[in-house]
Amino acid sequence: MSESREHFNPAASSAIAFFTSIAVWGVGVGCFAAALNNYLSDIHGISIFERGVVEFFRELPGFALVFILALMHRLSDWRVLRLGTAVSLLAALALLAPTNKAGLTALVMLFSTGEHLVMPARQSLAMQVARPGREGTSLGLMTCVMNAGTILGSLLVAVVFWVGMRGFGIDDAKTLFRVVWVLIALLLTGSVLSTYTKNAPNRVTKRPRLYFHRKFNKFYVLELFYGARKQIFLTFAPYVLIKIYHLTTPQVAVLMGISALVNMLGAPTVGRITDRFGYRSVMIWDTLILFWVALAYGYAGTIFPASVAVWIVCGNYLLDGLISTASLATNIYVRQIAADPNELTSTLSTGISINHLISILIALAGGWIWAAFGVSWLFTFSALMALANSAFAWSLPRREKVSG
Repeated sequence: MSESREHFNPAASSAIAFFTSIAVWGVGVGCFAAALNNYLSDIHGISIFERGVVEFFRELPGFALVFILALMHRLSDWRVLRLGTAVSLLAALALLAPTNKAGLTALVMLFSTGEHLVMPARQSLAMQVARPGREGTSLGLMTCVMNAGTILGSLLVAVVFWVGMRGFGIDDAKTLFRVVWVLIALLLTGSVLSTYTKNAPNRVTKRPRLYFHRKFNKFYVLELFYGARKQIFLTFAPYVLIKIYHLTTPQVAVLMGISALVNMLGAPTVGRITDRFGYRSVMIWDTLILFWVALAYGYAGTIFPASVAVWIVCGNYLLDGLISTASLATNIYVRQIAADPNELTSTLSTGISINHLISILIALAGGWIWAAFGVSWLFTFSALMALANSAFAWSLPRREKVSG
């Protein structure tokens, strides 16, 4: 409690309620992410191309977020947090009912809408519940809580399947997935209930707006690269593991949990490297490493025996997740050239919309390339895009030469 008094506002119960809600939310979302790809493939038979279509609709709320939040300009961040959690809760409950592929896609998009509503709200609230000057501590704690939730959620999915299959002899995957959806619904219900506290901050903050200025042109291009890179690996790397190497739901869940742990432990090191060598160097080397990561995804199965390739690709998945944290270098670049905090916030918000725009297009294009030409062509394209990203990052000014 003394820690609360030191870092958070005198109405400490609001901080407790906020972090409780975020912790439980993180576990629920971790469960969903760990189970989703196997559910799409094993239960609904979603093909490679159809996976791209599902992802197209899953990313739409991210692209439309700035417009959705504009419609909620009268709602406080606390209420947006509650609403977003409730929307995802509704989607989790609806997954318990039988549905076809179109209905499933709609429910995935609904769950994603809730996720995207929670994202900016939790960032703002983490600062609102902190004492002045302690906002960074609060944001760091929130990130730690979210990462821990992802780890725990992934492991919970693995436990449900292992205990269900080995302890209770349940061979029906549909039944086990329903257990996961019920678990997620219970967790998100707890997250919603945690937001009901009399000391909740009811501040209505200024919503980020789309903002374009020519001095940020290189940042916009970097966001296009990042959106394409994120989408290929977020959508199709798990499907490589499932469709080509036949990883089961608990195996994918454990791998995602380990990846979240690696990211949580490795992110501070990536941050220190960025501070030491500068955002430009990190962007260049990050995408050069990504070049080899992409080739490993595409060609490990043709170069090595399957028993070896599966371990290479799993290690690749962990490395891919870790180097994705280097995207923070782009934010540092923007901070260097932004005139004030409002311009920084609006520019970063615009960048999110840009990378979501390219994400929804790459989701469709990536599924088509894999289905039409094979997985090697998809990741060859990704490797070439990584080289183009490195070449573009080379054109950025060095840290000491950047001016506002």
